[in-house]
Amino acid sequence: MIKVKNSKAVRNLSDKSLKANKIRNIIAIIAIALTTLLFTSLFTMGIGAMESFQQATIRQVGGKAHAFIKYINDEEFNQIKDHPLIKEIAYSRLLSEKVTNEQFLKRRAEFWYHDDVGLKLGLIELEKGHKPVAENEVIADSKTLQLLGTPLKEGAPLTLKLEVHGKMVQREFILSGWWKSDPAATIARGQIYASKAYVDAHAEELRYTYKQDHDMTGAINADIMFDNSSNMQENLNKVITESGYSLDKNAPNYINGNINWAYLSNTFSSNPEAVFPLATGLLLIMLTGYLIIYNIFQISVMRDIRFYGLLKTIGTTSRQISRIIRRQALFLSLIGVPVGLLAGFWVGKSLTPLLLMNTSMHANAEVTISPSPWIFIGSALFAVITVMISAYKPSRIAATVSPIEAVRYVDGATKKDKKKLKKSTNGAKMPLMARVNLGRNKRRTTLVLLSLSLGLVLLNTTFTLSQSLDMNKYVSKSHDTDFLIAHADYFQEHFTGHDNATTESYIKAVQAQPGFEEGGRLYSGSNLFAIEHKDNKEGKGEIVTPDARGNLSAIMYGLEDLPLHRLQLIDGELDYGKLASGKYILEGVWLDDYENPEMKRSVYKVGEKVTLHNYIDTANAQEYTSHKFTVLGHVGIKSSNSGVDVASYTDFYLPADIYKTLVKKPVVMSYAFNVSDSKEKTMESFLTNYTEAKEPVMDYRSKSTVIAELSGMQKTTLMIGGTLSIIIGVIGILNFANALLTSILTRHQEFAILQSIGMTNKQLKTMLVYEGLYYVLGTSICSILLGSLLSVLIAKPLSAQIWFMSYKFIIWPLILVLPVLLVLGICLPLAIYSLSDRKTIVERLRTAE
Repeated sequence: MIKVKNSKAVRNLSDKSLKANKIRNIIAIIAIALTTLLFTSLFTMGIGAMESFQQATIRQVGGKAHAFIKYINDEEFNQIKDHPLIKEIAYSRLLSEKVTNEQFLKRRAEFWYHDDVGLKLGLIELEKGHKPVAENEVIADSKTLQLLGTPLKEGAPLTLKLEVHGKMVQREFILSGWWKSDPAATIARGQIYASKAYVDAHAEELRYTYKQDHDMTGAINADIMFDNSSNMQENLNKVITESGYSLDKNAPNYINGNINWAYLSNTFSSNPEAVFPLATGLLLIMLTGYLIIYNIFQISVMRDIRFYGLLKTIGTTSRQISRIIRRQALFLSLIGVPVGLLAGFWVGKSLTPLLLMNTSMHANAEVTISPSPWIFIGSALFAVITVMISAYKPSRIAATVSPIEAVRYVDGATKKDKKKLKKSTNGAKMPLMARVNLGRNKRRTTLVLLSLSLGLVLLNTTFTLSQSLDMNKYVSKSHDTDFLIAHADYFQEHFTGHDNATTESYIKAVQAQPGFEEGGRLYSGSNLFAIEHKDNKEGKGEIVTPDARGNLSAIMYGLEDLPLHRLQLIDGELDYGKLASGKYILEGVWLDDYENPEMKRSVYKVGEKVTLHNYIDTANAQEYTSHKFTVLGHVGIKSSNSGVDVASYTDFYLPADIYKTLVKKPVVMSYAFNVSDSKEKTMESFLTNYTEAKEPVMDYRSKSTVIAELSGMQKTTLMIGGTLSIIIGVIGILNFANALLTSILTRHQEFAILQSIGMTNKQLKTMLVYEGLYYVLGTSICSILLGSLLSVLIAKPLSAQIWFMSYKFIIWPLILVLPVLLVLGICLPLAIYSLSDRKTIVERLRTAE
């Protein structure tokens, strides 16, 4: 075959064809720009929300380290620090677990030493001053200094009362610097940091005793950074084991380590089940972009099919025609993609703060979205690849159609029709004609139905996810009742007994308030009970030191009726009559985030006998009385029915009346109560005022704040899904309009023939309306089927991955949108026909000539 240099001629043909189809080009550019906008806004919102959420979560956690190793000594730190997987490691030592100044009653403060790496990973950036160097120099956060009444001034004096290995010491310091307290921190905890000189000067006082008495004073926490946040758990495990230590809690060389849950990369690597629904969602969005661009190019090719047929008659090859179309696609992409990238980034950047405005971290975190090159590179690649894939099939149609077929082309007839003619006894009825018309190009009809359905399906999936947020699960995690009141120490995890009991005056004040319905006391205390050691049991997993007789500390809770009836039974039975007899007892078992009991941490089996030793409050701490019980069942331990600050081997629950017979001086740990719905805000206001003015040492927690958090999540979910649904919906409607426009334009001659033999303009419009209504009917059926399928494939697995979600099958949002579709199905065909019906019947009949 003789090779001819015709590239220039092909380029000229492509460019002139492009110039001759200005309306088609505008539609195609809009389609490409919209698809690119979809990808870019998704990537921008996704990356922006993930980065903002991750940064806010890091701030909530209080550090950006990938992993943490806790409660180790200098020898263990030196053994671990040189491991090759470690990029950076911080040396942080606890100098006092609790600063006991009365100003820190409701805001706990800790006293630490951090080296330079520790300060950096802990996000400590001094506003003024310098890090502590001298023995008496400290730095602190602004909120802590405000509570102490210390001015933000270098050299300002401050006095700290420190609890060190059970002893109280008071020391004088001067302020060398400070940083602004981070309002995003989850736990209201003050931080005061001393110098290395202080650590050296008090080496004996800061001796390491954690493995003997569980006292964290003097223990080292090592914050670790790896090369990246991938496989953090695996890397941490390697660091520990390859340094000669064990991950087994019962091993003598066990080291406690955990990873930073703030890093989202770890969430996906540790939950592969979550990848499938997210990948499916991304593929659906890509499919949406493909459908719109594919339809645009298919429509373009069908409209110009006669032109390509004429090119073939003068010798243009199929390959050259394909090149013409691909060149046009790339040229249109050069215009549409940049427009879509800029518009998409602007839309994504504008929407991200709105998406995050209802999350708990928004009020305390600035949302900053940098124009990451990956947003533009990824979006552009997705868009261009989608364009080229979409243009491939139409270019093949144009390249393979014969010149004669092309010249005689009528919509949906690019192939030889060998079907037999159908005879009808019903005449030319408009509904039947409309249905047959849609069947002439089944592929395009199907694609339009899919593109219209996807936006509705995404909307339905979003509603499904938002309605699957389980308020009861979310609230019950931390609240069994409307309110829980206690001493401020209880909420700072420092409840011990008599020194920080809930006062009867506080309880009586609450009971006297309007709207009070029911309440119940929870009794407990530290170092009151012990059980015999059981070697074959893991217990709570804490380090518990046996007493002189080999017994292990156990925590006992006495519950009045309201909290007793709120206990969650795991196994056995919850027979209140048997419990009231004083012969039976309930053992507590910790629950994970999904309310699954960690039964391996239980000590006794149902029906097993328990001997509890009750220590007598005398000078001889080993004097006790013994009481025998039978384990009636296991119940869930929650934050609302626990809270004693002591290492224990296991927890038990009894009715309050039985508990009070076992303890010489029963202490009220907390008081749970409910109020009428109309008085919740009034009660919250009362509690706020009471704990500020009457009894400042008392505090409270309510479920209203928890409910507000979940409501914010629901709004955020709806906003995210609603935004995407609108974008995809606009694309779907554009696709629908393009399909109707092409169908009408390519059938102008056919319409002219029908009108020439007697069809009225009204009948023609009626037929087009029926075509639109068939699209609506098909979209409705497709949406309901796809919506049901994706609800099961995407919403259900995602709900299973989040502990506070309970999957609900929902289809009503689709039903509510159908009237809007109905209006579109009627109005769009009429509007498009009116705009395109400019020529007379004779002029349209001459089109083929």
